[in-house]
Amino acid sequence: MTATLIPATLAFREDGTPFSPRFGDVYHSPSGAFAQSDFVFLKGNGLPERWQKRRIFTVLETGFGMGVNFLTTWAAWRDDPARCERLHFVSVEKHPFARDDLRTALDAIVAHAPNADLATLARELVQAWPMLVPGTHRLEFDGGRVTLTLVFGDAVEALPKLWLRADAIYLDGFAPAKNPELWSPAIFKALARVAGEDATFATWSSAGDVKRALEQNGFEFRKTPGFGDKWAMLTGRFAPRWRVRRYEPPLPMPLGERHAVVIGAGLAGSALVERLAARGWRVTLLERHPAPACEASGNPAGVFHPLISRDDSTASRITRAGFLYALRRWNALDALGHAPKRTHAGLLHLATDDESRAVAGALASFCYPNEFVHGVDRGEAGRIAGVELTQGGWFYPHGGAIDPASLCRAQIAAASAFSGAQVEARYGVQVGRIARAGESWQVFDDAGALIAQAGAVIFANAHDAARAAALDFAPTRSVRGQLSLIDRSPLAALRVPVIGDGYAVPLDGDVTLVGATYEVDDTNLDLRAPGHLENLERVALMLPELSQATEPSTGWRGRVALRCVTSDRMPMIGQLGDEQAARRDAQRLSGAWPQDLPRTPGLFGAFAFGSRGLVWASLGAELIASQLEGEPWPIERELAEQIDPARFLQRALRQRSL
Repeated sequence: MTATLIPATLAFREDGTPFSPRFGDVYHSPSGAFAQSDFVFLKGNGLPERWQKRRIFTVLETGFGMGVNFLTTWAAWRDDPARCERLHFVSVEKHPFARDDLRTALDAIVAHAPNADLATLARELVQAWPMLVPGTHRLEFDGGRVTLTLVFGDAVEALPKLWLRADAIYLDGFAPAKNPELWSPAIFKALARVAGEDATFATWSSAGDVKRALEQNGFEFRKTPGFGDKWAMLTGRFAPRWRVRRYEPPLPMPLGERHAVVIGAGLAGSALVERLAARGWRVTLLERHPAPACEASGNPAGVFHPLISRDDSTASRITRAGFLYALRRWNALDALGHAPKRTHAGLLHLATDDESRAVAGALASFCYPNEFVHGVDRGEAGRIAGVELTQGGWFYPHGGAIDPASLCRAQIAAASAFSGAQVEARYGVQVGRIARAGESWQVFDDAGALIAQAGAVIFANAHDAARAAALDFAPTRSVRGQLSLIDRSPLAALRVPVIGDGYAVPLDGDVTLVGATYEVDDTNLDLRAPGHLENLERVALMLPELSQATEPSTGWRGRVALRCVTSDRMPMIGQLGDEQAARRDAQRLSGAWPQDLPRTPGLFGAFAFGSRGLVWASLGAELIASQLEGEPWPIERELAEQIDPARFLQRALRQRSL
C-alpha cells in the first residue's frame, strides 16, 4: 500500500532562510539559493556546456525542496542558444510543499534572484504544481521542451522504480546527519543503475560516508572548494571498474528517420499522434473508418475519474497517474485553442456495494487533498448533484464527462499545428498485415497493397490489434456496451455525472445518458430493448427520479459499442514481445523478467483500454513516446510492467506452456 504523503512545513530562520522543522536544516545556503545552485550543481556538472548540441539531456535530483535547482537549470537552458532540444528534469520529494506554501517560499527567494526571468519561471512552476498525491507527476514547460517529472514519495522506495538514463545527478538532500536515508547505500545503488556512461554528479556535501558510498557504486569523485560557508564539495562522474547493473538504462530506438505509423484513430491513436508530433516525429495515421472516433470512442460522452481502492492497488496507481496526466494534456489543448467538449463541475461516485462502502469509510486515512477526492454523505452528494440520491460516496472535483470524439479531433488538430509537424491522416484504410523490410516495417492493406513504411508501427486499433500484429499472447475479448439516451429526462436538473452501479451523465437539451451494459463476447451492434431497461433499472437504484422515465412512442435512443479488454483488465501499452524468438529460447527464458524478454524492434501496442480509455490513453501515448525516444518514463517501471503487452508472453514462458 502506498504510504500517506505528508506535506512539508514552511518555516524561516531569523535571517529569512527557509528552514525545515522536520529535519532541522535549511533548504539553501544563507549566501543565496540561486547562486548556490549555479555554483554547486550546474558548474559542478559542467553545465550548460555538456548539454549543448544534444537532442535530449536528463538531470536526476534527490530532493526537490522548493525547486531552486530546477528553476536555475531551466533558466540556464533558456539562456543558452546552443541548448539541447529537450531537457528532462527528474526529482524525488518525500515531503512536497502545498502550492500556497511553495508560492510564499519562492516569492521570498526570487526577490533576491540574480536573473529577473526566475520570477516568471517560479510563477509558472507554482501554477503547474500538482496535487499532493503519491506517485509520478509529469509537468511540461516551454511548449514541452522542458519536462519536469516529479516523484512524490520516499526516495529509497521510489528511485529503484524509475527508468531513465541520467546525464547529470544533483545530490541535494538535507545534511547526511539530518536525513541519513537520502544518503544511504540504497540511494547510491539506485543512482548507479540509471547513470549514463558519461554521467556526472555534484553535491555540496563532502562527508566521508558519501564519498565511500560513491566509490562503492562506481562513481569517481574529486574534492573542490565549496560555496559560501562550505569548505568543500564533491563532483565527479560515473566510471565503474566492474559491472554494476544487470540492465542498461534506456536509449533512443535506432532509426534512420523518426517516422511512425499509427494504426487506429480512436482515443489511443489520436493521443499517440499528438505526443509523437510534439516531439517532431513524422506520423502516418491509418484508420479503417471514414473519420476518427467511429467505434467506442464515438459515444456521446464518457466519464473520467481516478480509481480508489482500499489497498491502493496497481490499477489505482496507474489510473491515478493517467487521470492527472490527462487533465494536463486536456488543459494544454484548451490553451492551444483545440478544447474538447467536457464538463468542469466534478463527478460523484456513490458507494453502492460493500467494497465501495469500505472505500468511502477509509477514504480519510489516505489523507488525499480535497481537490483530488473527498467523502460526501447522502445530503451533501444530493446538493452537489442537484437531484435526489439514494446514498453518499465520494466526490472528484476534477472528474467529469467528455465527448471522446471531440477529444480525438482536438488531439489530431493540435498535432498538425505543431511547428514543423508532418502528420498525414488517411481514412478508409483497412490494414491487412505488416512485414519486416530491412530496418523498417511495411504496412499492407487488406488487398495486399503497400500503404505505408516506417521504422516504428504502433497498433492502436483495439480488437484488431492482435490480428494485425500477429500476436498469439494477447488474450483480448470484446465486451458489448449499450448505453441509453433519455429525452426530456426526469433528471434534467442533474448537475454532474454520477457513477456507481452504472452511470448517469447530463447532456445538453435536458437529455440524460445512462449506461452501460457489460456483455462479454457479445459482438452484436443492434440496440435491444432489454438493454435499455437494464440501464434504467440499475441507475434508478442510485437516482430514484429516473424510475419516472417512460419509454417514448418512438422507442428508446442509444448506441452500442464494443470495449476491448484483456483477461486481467489492464491495457496493453508498450513495445511488443518477439514471440518467435521467445519460442526458440523458451527454456532459457522460463524465469524471465520483463526486461529479459526479446522484443520486436519498432513494434508497439496501445490497446485493450476497456472502459478507461479516457484516463489511460494520454499516459499510454506519453509512455510509448518516451520509450521510442529513450526519455525518462512517465510512470514507475513496476507500473509499466503491469501494462506491458509482453506480460502474457512472460507468463506463458514461466508456466512453460510454449
